[in-house]
Amino acid sequence: MADVTSREKILKKIRKALTNKSTQEIGDVDLESDIYVSSDEPLEIQFAQNLAALNGKFIFCENEAEFLENFTFFAKDNNWTNIYCLEPALKTILKKGKIKFSDKEEHFPETDAGITLCECLIARTGSIMITSKQASGRRLPVYSNYHFVVAYTSQLVNNIKDGLKLVRDKYGSQVPSMISTISGPSRTADIEKTLVQGAHGPKELFVFLIDDVPLTE
Repeated sequence: MADVTSREKILKKIRKALTNKSTQEIGDVDLESDIYVSSDEPLEIQFAQNLAALNGKFIFCENEAEFLENFTFFAKDNNWTNIYCLEPALKTILKKGKIKFSDKEEHFPETDAGITLCECLIARTGSIMITSKQASGRRLPVYSNYHFVVAYTSQLVNNIKDGLKLVRDKYGSQVPSMISTISGPSRTADIEKTLVQGAHGPKELFVFLIDDVPLTE
């Protein structure tokens, strides 16, 4: 009976609130101003710091040749024999470096490491924005144990809203059916509140940032 009484009291208050609406006017809401504290650090520094805080690995490369050198080192050091890539631009780069990879559907289940491009990098959150319009599709970024992302400094943006604007400008009316952000390796703490990486996706995430912005005086 006590529960019923308490419930009735709560419902009575709700009905009263709905009946007696507030006459207080709500001022104009500013939806344009940035709610986050701005940083004086360059976007690449912000991104690297925030990605590292999420247990992601960041490698800055001055050019594509340096990227190939670094990626070859990782592949040999980890003895990866099943590297999977579907991005045409990346396949061209990997072929230049004589790095073996596969783009065959029958080899997909055997993938050790997947390598993809991205739409942009979100500096404030250290996140990677991807969409279903990319050649890598929905599967590759979440399938392999090791996910390598290749991005360029011209793809760095400040906030998620800037990334969404970039996607809208790029695809126009053909908006991708999936727009998502990757924030560090896959992880969960559902089991006994113990943090586990790689529970339902890549256990390690690497971002290679290639500098393609010319220096200005």
